[in-house]
Amino acid sequence: MRPARVGDRTEVDRLYDVCLRTGAAGQDATADLRDPRLLGEVYLGAYLALEPDLASVLDDAGDAVGYVVGTRDTLAFEERCEREWWPALRERYPLDDFPDASRDAELVRLIHAPRRTDPHLVADYPAHLHVDLLPGAQGGGNGRRLLATLFDALRSAGVPGVHLGVARANVGAVGFYRHLGLTELAVTEDGLTLGLRLS
Repeated sequence: MRPARVGDRTEVDRLYDVCLRTGAAGQDATADLRDPRLLGEVYLGAYLALEPDLASVLDDAGDAVGYVVGTRDTLAFEERCEREWWPALRERYPLDDFPDASRDAELVRLIHAPRRTDPHLVADYPAHLHVDLLPGAQGGGNGRRLLATLFDALRSAGVPGVHLGVARANVGAVGFYRHLGLTELAVTEDGLTLGLRLS
């Protein structure tokens, strides 16, 4: 495990590929998308650009096979994304670029109208994260080590709690997070929000 090399374009491209290959409830989303960068633009890129010190990579012989990214303050991060991340993507991806029912169009709609986090949730769990590992890197404690690195950094910054979203269909991930002590904070039709108190 090591810090992400966010200034290295090859590494960033590789991390986007990990995001894509785990982007269908933990499975490969490559066949679901016409634009293979869209998932990374929505769920990964802003963290690498705006909070690089919280980005860690699982490295296998020089190749990134997993990562964790996060933010200390979700609401402040969302505001910063609105100023610094989404505008360029909105120009690059107009709303009518893809067929309306496609996964690409769904992601483009998120670029133009990002989901905002419930302020009540972040009162106790202000941080949030995304973690992804390729299938060959799963198991053996790799996910636990990535999360422990992030949790330690958040604790050092005085952050009281962290949350994440996970698809209900990603049963393995839900079980993994619960095993680490994350508890259910909110439920939607498609997903769960889980949280962990850090203090």
